Amino acid sequence: MSKKTHPRTTSRLRRKIRIRRQISGTAARPRLSVFRSSQHMYAQLVDDDSGQTLASTSTQSVKVEGHSGNKDSAAAVGTAIAEAAKAAGISTVVFDRNGFKYHGRVKALADAAREGGLAF
Repeated sequence: MSKKTHPRTTSRLRRKIRIRRQISGTAARPRLSVFRSSQHMYAQLVDDDSGQTLASTSTQSVKVEGHSGNKDSAAAVGTAIAEAAKAAGISTVVFDRNGFKYHGRVKALADAAREGGLAF
């Protein structure tokens, strides 16, 4: 039984494929992949050459006050992923917005990661 996908999701996945053709993460400069759901934010550092996740965090692992689907919690995830990257010895990354608009929670996460010391 096949499940129909919402047209918005289909459009995002098309954008994601277009973006992923151009960017790739390496061990020296991993890909910072961001996923936004209705309730949570997820971020991970991926080395595409070896197919490994170097570090990851989300609003479920970071303790946030109140609702976990807002800009403040996204900024907390950005700060946490920057700290995890520093601990792994990573200072520069390639940003992968995963087909989402660079706006709102995705932008808040990216800005907080930059303030935390990541360069992209």
